[in-house]
Amino acid sequence: MLYAEGITCEGAIRMKHQKLVALADGSTLEVGLTGKPGGKTIMLPIAKKSAYGQEAESLRMWGVDPELGKRFVEGLSDQFQVLHFDYEGHRFQHPAPDHLTPESIVLDFLRIADEMQIETFSYYGYSWLALAGLQLAIRTNRLDSLIMGGFPPYGGPYREMLTVTAKTHEQALNASPSSKEPLQDFGNPEEIDWDQVQVALDSKQTKQFLTLYLSLIDFDDTSVQENITLPRLTFAGEADCIVYGENFGSVTVDIAGTLRKHEQALRQLGWDVAILPGNEMDHTKAMQPGTVLPVIRPWLAANLLN
Repeated sequence: MLYAEGITCEGAIRMKHQKLVALADGSTLEVGLTGKPGGKTIMLPIAKKSAYGQEAESLRMWGVDPELGKRFVEGLSDQFQVLHFDYEGHRFQHPAPDHLTPESIVLDFLRIADEMQIETFSYYGYSWLALAGLQLAIRTNRLDSLIMGGFPPYGGPYREMLTVTAKTHEQALNASPSSKEPLQDFGNPEEIDWDQVQVALDSKQTKQFLTLYLSLIDFDDTSVQENITLPRLTFAGEADCIVYGENFGSVTVDIAGTLRKHEQALRQLGWDVAILPGNEMDHTKAMQPGTVLPVIRPWLAANLLN
């Protein structure tokens, strides 16, 4: 299914296309392409659909913009073509418990680009979708640039995340209906008491992330850097550090600390690095469009339009 329309905005024509793309597992994902016709393309797998009513209020309580995807698309489509879809949401609706691997994710992203007739593109991902972007960069020569938010490209917390996802899956398998504080947004947590959280997710949903981190257990992100020569930016919030309780393996996932530790090495390797200031700039706040767009818009313009 495909439809296209021209949109007039402040005298400029913006094209908008939407298509249902069949992924490797047979599920279909709604993909949009909008923005400046013929412009450089930005792939946004983080473009969630807008939420309304009670769902929107719940997201706001977690510090999440209920129109996150819309704001990202609108915030970039005046200068670029934006290839947008909600890959995380799709994988919650269509879990791939045994097949969510770097290879399958990259295959999905390239299939989407092919179906939308996009040859080369830039990529922006956040959290585990930033991790996916790094895997994309080392597996294809079709990227113009790479932006990783909320997951460091060097010395990343793969073992820590394996511990967290293993414990999350274990809880999902033994979930109690009396969970008092369910984890509603796996992978993008607000600052909460991890000793009290109980998982309220389907075990197929949690197993796919366990599969992902198991497949990365021997991955050495320091050894692949010489293979990445495109423009690249990594960023994280200054307060992006989560200390997990016993229920999640008693590990600390310190995104900001890891980025600080390796900042000099990253810059020498050719990365641009941004640590977003603020004592409350945690994992969730550092992914919001009002925070991210002022960072990535000028960077993309400088690296793609000049």
